[in-house]
Amino acid sequence: MNLYKKMFFFLMFNMMIMLTISIFFLKNGNTIIIEWEIFTLNSISIIYMLIFDFKSLFFMMLVSMISSMIMLYSNEYMDTEIFNFRFILLIIMFILSMMLMILSPNMISIMLGWDGLGLISYCLVIFYQNKTSMNSGLLTALSNRIGDVLILISIAWFMNYGSWNFMYYIYLFNMDFEMNMILLLMLFAAMTKSAQIPFSSWLPAAMAAPTPISALVHSSTLVTAGVYLLIRFYLLMENHYVLKILMFLSCMTMFMSGLTANFEYDLKKIIALSTLSQLGLMMMVLSLGMELLTLFHLFTHALFKSLLFMCAGIFIHFLNNNQDIRFMGNMIMYFPMGCLSFNIGNMALCGMPFMAGFYSKDLMMEMYLMENYNLFLLLLFYVSLGLTMSYSIRLMIFLLMGNNMCFPLFNFVEPMLYLKSMFILTLLSILGGSFIMHLILLDYNMIYLCNLMKFMLIIFMIFGMFLGIYCHLYMHYMMKHMNILFFTFNMWFLPKISTYGMNFYVLKINYNMLMNLDLGWFELIGPQGLFKNFMFFISKNQFFQLISVFFFFFFFFWLLFICILF
Repeated sequence: MNLYKKMFFFLMFNMMIMLTISIFFLKNGNTIIIEWEIFTLNSISIIYMLIFDFKSLFFMMLVSMISSMIMLYSNEYMDTEIFNFRFILLIIMFILSMMLMILSPNMISIMLGWDGLGLISYCLVIFYQNKTSMNSGLLTALSNRIGDVLILISIAWFMNYGSWNFMYYIYLFNMDFEMNMILLLMLFAAMTKSAQIPFSSWLPAAMAAPTPISALVHSSTLVTAGVYLLIRFYLLMENHYVLKILMFLSCMTMFMSGLTANFEYDLKKIIALSTLSQLGLMMMVLSLGMELLTLFHLFTHALFKSLLFMCAGIFIHFLNNNQDIRFMGNMIMYFPMGCLSFNIGNMALCGMPFMAGFYSKDLMMEMYLMENYNLFLLLLFYVSLGLTMSYSIRLMIFLLMGNNMCFPLFNFVEPMLYLKSMFILTLLSILGGSFIMHLILLDYNMIYLCNLMKFMLIIFMIFGMFLGIYCHLYMHYMMKHMNILFFTFNMWFLPKISTYGMNFYVLKINYNMLMNLDLGWFELIGPQGLFKNFMFFISKNQFFQLISVFFFFFFFFWLLFICILF
């Protein structure tokens, strides 16, 4: 038995234990906090803490389950790789970092898990050692370092309280100035990790990693760490003005990513932009004050998003690493089970009735209609959900219809390990939403809406479906308006602002200074130039001195010769 299957069985065993304990904790309302005091310095105690409640245990169960499916999937996908052992070690370290962050009510241990996620995600993004992976890895690492620095500053602010166990101070210091500062730092740190505007450009760039890594990172681990952190800090954020800022930024993130995905042709980037859209949705619902509903959508999103990445990995793997959807027509003839799973995951993503995403998305929209917010945000919210349906329909048309333009004589076979891992996630994408809803949403609110508002989800899904068909059929006409397309295709120029604006143009200025100053004028008037000029004048001086000595001896011997003769 190879190492992949051993890790699969271990993670499945861990998942069953966590599921049993989390249901027991939910039923009895238990919360257990374990403390280990490492040392005490004056009034500051360094205490390692772990918190075990339903949220942390169920989230750990979900991470273990998805990781086990990815281990089974990677056994076939990474079969030809040379560095298999390094790949497995990096996945194990990544899972451990996420679990450390999930179980931490202490800022120091959160920082260890948070920084571990950023460091190991960099190692995973540069797993394929080429120039694109290096650029993407550096962008991912440096963007996440902003959140790491903000958490380090919040750790320094927490020294005002003598301890870093934030769970103890949320109730007591709700109106304290230090706590407000810590809240702002936590908010921006979570926005960097969950790629909200203006930190959105790193998430599509991280698609340079292997597809099993994308399925793990962009479903239940790295990008959801920011949402989970804000859920833990929600009692501090309640009725705070920063929720309005978070609502506007997350709504714009959701709209921007949905619009950009309709003009993208890279399969993995389309799914990454859908992840960005769902993260914006989670942040927006959290800003409405519904942290339990946000956690519910976080759980359901992890199920179908990992399934989508796995199906995309099959298509890419057997099309000789081609990711352009324009070459992937008529895939249902070659991968019937893969296309079935992909369509189920897409329907769950869109919120198709009675799929996993429907239970959380429909409840989110109905709760949003019960709130008292303006028409602009309401339209932006619903149009963003329609755009989700639009790029999903466009993607399905490209994959299922048309002609296959990539290796038409190739023999496509779906390996059994792929189908086993995808079959479990397909079942969970259908049944998981209902199971989690009846498990955690025990106290239902009374939602009273008219028939039109009740069917708003279906109406905007139909609107998005027609928009996706229109984008597919008339894209060549839209290409005439390249200025608008360039704006949307480039994520509203966010990479230009947050990536190129921070490093490319700065490095370009440094390059010009190097060529014009260090290798230009400083070569003439600097130390090297002075040294060369001094050496030139010294050599000339030595030459003239040698000539004068020669003339002196010539004159002396000439005089001696004259004296001898006369």
